Amino acid sequence: MTNAQFLAFVRDDGYQRRDLWSPEGWNWKGEVCAPRYWFERDGEWRERRFDKQLPLEGDLPVMHVNWHEANAFCRYSGRRLPSEAEWEFAASFSGDGRRRYPWGDKADDGVRANLNGSGRAPVGAFAAGDSFGGCRQMLGNVWEWTSSTFAPYPDFVCDPYREYSEPWFGTHRVLRGEALRRPRG
Repeated sequence: MTNAQFLAFVRDDGYQRRDLWSPEGWNWKGEVCAPRYWFERDGEWRERRFDKQLPLEGDLPVMHVNWHEANAFCRYSGRRLPSEAEWEFAASFSGDGRRRYPWGDKADDGVRANLNGSGRAPVGAFAAGDSFGGCRQMLGNVWEWTSSTFAPYPDFVCDPYREYSEPWFGTHRVLRGEALRRPRG
């Protein structure tokens, strides 16, 4: 979702409409009325980025929203968050089977994904990196929420750093995308 799409949700009282929020999300929300680093000044929506307060750029992907906010936006839009398996399928599978990257099996050549660390890219950028199913920016730009609860994969074996992931099983939601993924198995 873009900042412009999420701003429409904010302006349409999305944070005040209880029907869009899960009971847990409504309890979390409290008095919150916009994403954490957004604020309105003199009729203009702005976003805090580090120590700067910049005008909100409508074509950039939304950042710093939690699962409850993403889920409420989906309800508002008549959509739902994908499961982790659905996200993985959209990002990695083609008619010929599983791909290492959304665009194929070879690493990025500089035009397929936002992997250079220069900040967010507009949602419409990097068409050459589209997945087989036409999904854009499945990695390299921002993390994306799924509806799945974080759990171990089949045959999971804990490494010596138990506190790395095991404590979060069953209590957190899954984020996908952003970093260059390594295939499982």
